[in-house]
Amino acid sequence: MSSEAKKGISISNLDTTVSPGEDFYNYACGGWKKAHPLEGEYARFGTFDLLAEESRKQIRQLIENLSEDPEAKVPGTLAQKISDIFVMGMDIDRRNREGASPVMPYVERAASVTKENLTDTLAWLADGIADPFFGSGVSIDPGNSDRYVLVIGEAGLSLGDRDYYLEKSEENDRIMDAFHRYVLRLMELIGYSADDAGRVWSNVIRIETEVARHKMKREDRRDIQKRYNLRPYAQIASDWSSLNLPLYFKKRGISMPDEVNVTSPEYFDFINGFLPTLTETELRDYLVYQVVTNSTGVLSDEFYDADFELYDRVMSGTEEKRPLWKRAMSIPNSMFGEAIGQLYVRKYFPERNKEEMVRLVENLRKALRQHILDLEWMSESTKEKALEKLAAMRAKIGYPDKWKDFSEIKIDPAKTYLENVLAASRWFVKDNLSKLGKEVDRDEWHMNPQMVNAYYSPTVNEICFPAGILQPPYFDPDADPSVNYGAIGVVIGHELTHGFDDQGRHFDGHGNLSEWWTPEDEEKFKTLAQDLVDQFNQVEVAPGVMANGQFTLGENIADQGGVRIALTAYRMATEGEPEEAIEGFSPLQRFFISYAGVWAGNIRPEEILLMNKVDTHSLASNRVNVTLRNIAEFLDAFGISEGARLYRPESERVIIW
Repeated sequence: MSSEAKKGISISNLDTTVSPGEDFYNYACGGWKKAHPLEGEYARFGTFDLLAEESRKQIRQLIENLSEDPEAKVPGTLAQKISDIFVMGMDIDRRNREGASPVMPYVERAASVTKENLTDTLAWLADGIADPFFGSGVSIDPGNSDRYVLVIGEAGLSLGDRDYYLEKSEENDRIMDAFHRYVLRLMELIGYSADDAGRVWSNVIRIETEVARHKMKREDRRDIQKRYNLRPYAQIASDWSSLNLPLYFKKRGISMPDEVNVTSPEYFDFINGFLPTLTETELRDYLVYQVVTNSTGVLSDEFYDADFELYDRVMSGTEEKRPLWKRAMSIPNSMFGEAIGQLYVRKYFPERNKEEMVRLVENLRKALRQHILDLEWMSESTKEKALEKLAAMRAKIGYPDKWKDFSEIKIDPAKTYLENVLAASRWFVKDNLSKLGKEVDRDEWHMNPQMVNAYYSPTVNEICFPAGILQPPYFDPDADPSVNYGAIGVVIGHELTHGFDDQGRHFDGHGNLSEWWTPEDEEKFKTLAQDLVDQFNQVEVAPGVMANGQFTLGENIADQGGVRIALTAYRMATEGEPEEAIEGFSPLQRFFISYAGVWAGNIRPEEILLMNKVDTHSLASNRVNVTLRNIAEFLDAFGISEGARLYRPESERVIIW
């Protein structure tokens, strides 16, 4: 362990020409940003991405080493499956020779759709290919977390957000022009004439624009209460008869339960009336497009190039394509994620890290408990329920206690890359649907161990920290405590706070939707939350474009809670110890610099606009500057007073947790 690692913060990451009171983000991260200019393949690149890059290199080595494993020669072994699908992904010469041929059998079936066989065709597509018009799956019932429930919901859009279709702007026009070229190019690649490709575009954009008009707004999609609508199966089958749901579910092998969660009833009212208005030509064109657009990543270079031009170059500003090995590796890393995770934790995750994380999580839990007890705006009866929920919250650290079984997935090198990937997709769909009627598996993980990320799940009331994020610069058992608490401590606090954000607060300790708040406390919370919304709404992220405080509310609450709880946990853990300055920085200064460093990164202008539409997290600079302006300890630590840009008068500061 180097002396710099023990110090925790690297002075070279700072830009001390910037005043911390004017722009703390660039003060704390400016040196890092200069040292890590955006390379052509990235639309944004930060400390998370740096760690993820290291993880990718480690995983690549693990996968490539499997080719030397004797088991890789034995059909049906995990080594054979992982090694062969990676080799197939790397064999771009074969895929270029094959061109569109692997996808053409699927195109031909989609092109044969009629009014009579539409339901059959939609059920076939839903089996791992695409979900046009609506989607379905199985998840834990938010109202009864001891059971799984069948869910049906809105279809996705090619461009992700409805505003691209409905709002006129120079930026949206630029993206829509690129979308037009994309659809024409895909149709050209599967052999359509220019006239036929033009017709497909007209039908695709008409259908998706109409779907966009009736989809939930992104702010509403975050609202669990709006997305939880149990309906008797007999009722939805009758109300939306043109969808022929009984046949659709029968074709998918689903034995219908008594009730279904409909995430957007108004959308299904629309789609039930809209589908019968479509001609067979419109249906065929749209379903063919769906097949092809969902296959671009596993076909020839020409398909990937078309995808890259729209989604990476135009929408995100990316200049260069990802190297082939990264694209090829992403398939086995997602397809056999937990199997690769086993190899990963065996080599790269010391048991000591898990033990130290258990200690840190409990310290953060203790700190949040104290924060709840000290809240002035919350009544004693609501506090009691909040503490019950906090005590019941489960922590998953590093890797699962039991690993997923992938024995039913077959990888056959004699078949095309697309065929193998779709076969695995079908298995994952089948695996998901098979949960219906079974006991809820609360030991299941929803991230692979090698992922650089973390999550909170409200329906099982758990926080999860995969091994991938539990390494420097986020976590180091030998690091200065102020730095560890400022980095992974804040991440832990962030996930804990999600259990009490504007959506997580609706769930009780067992993971059920439950109104455990008094009406008075709920109103006080909403008032504070709206104040936080207003703070972020006032931030301009690009000329004339403002942040969306309502869309990012849950993450903003969690960011603020995470910082405050981690700070309390740090103080509790180091109580009685001397507050030693290192490199001229006090422990509190190191804590806040460490927090800012978690979000260090560069981002392209196009990506800023995209993230502002589709990401529930605020932009990195706002996660630092806007959040910290509310925290007195931060202002005091850096002597930020009235007149400084980041100073916020005490009367205007928002403190929730």
